[in-house]
Amino acid sequence: MITVRNLTKEYHSGETVVKALRGVDLDIGAGEFLSIAGPSGSGKSTLLNLMGCIDTPDSGTLKVEDQDVSRLNKDQLALFRRRRLGFIFQTYNLIPVLTGFENVALALNLLGLPDSEIRDRTRAILDEVGLLGMEDRVPSKLSGGQQQRVAIARALVKEPSIVLADEPTANLDSKTGEDILKLMEDMNKRHGTTFVFSTHDPMVMQYAHRLIQLHDGLIQSDERRAEAETARVH
Repeated sequence: MITVRNLTKEYHSGETVVKALRGVDLDIGAGEFLSIAGPSGSGKSTLLNLMGCIDTPDSGTLKVEDQDVSRLNKDQLALFRRRRLGFIFQTYNLIPVLTGFENVALALNLLGLPDSEIRDRTRAILDEVGLLGMEDRVPSKLSGGQQQRVAIARALVKEPSIVLADEPTANLDSKTGEDILKLMEDMNKRHGTTFVFSTHDPMVMQYAHRLIQLHDGLIQSDERRAEAETARVH
C-alpha cells in the first residue's frame, strides 16, 4: 500500500538546515490502523505530508498504491491526492459557509460525479458517522466532535484506500476524542480503509494497531499489536 525507502527531507530557515527525515524505510500494508508518533520536531508531520503528496522528498523513493509519487510533478500530485487519498485534520478544515452535507458532497463534486450519485453517497456516509438529521447545519452550529465526524465523512466519501489523519483528536476533549477514534476504527474494519495517524496524543497511540515512533527523523521503534485493546488504558 505504502512503500518508503531511504526517504530524506530537509528544510532551510535562513542559514539553519533542519533535517526532518534522515533516511526512513517503512512498509504499510492494506487495511492497517497505524500511528506515527514522536515529539515535536521528530519528523512525523513531514512523513505524513510526504505520504499525502502535499510535499516532495529530497531523496529516496515513496510509492503509494504502486505509484511512485516521488517522481510526480506538482499538478500530478494534486490529481493523485484528489482521486485516491482522504485527509482528516486537527482543525477540521471545513468550509464555514457550507452545510455538513455540502462539505462532504464537495469532495465528490470535484470528481465530476453525477448529482444523484453524489447525493446518495453523501447521505450514506453521513448516516454511517451518525450525522443524519444534522446535515443541514453549517460548521458553527456543530460541536467539535460533530465537525470532526463531517471531516471523516468527507475523507471517506471518495472511497479512498488510504486516509491520512494529522492530530485528529488535538482539539477535542478526551471523551469526544475517544468516540472519534472508535468511529475511525469501526470504519477501518468495515471498509478495510488504511488509516495512518500523525500524533503525540497517548490515546491515539493506545488505539493504534501498529505504533511507529520517530525521533530526530529516524524510526526508533515499530510495534505491531495483535489486539490494540491490550494497550488501552481506561
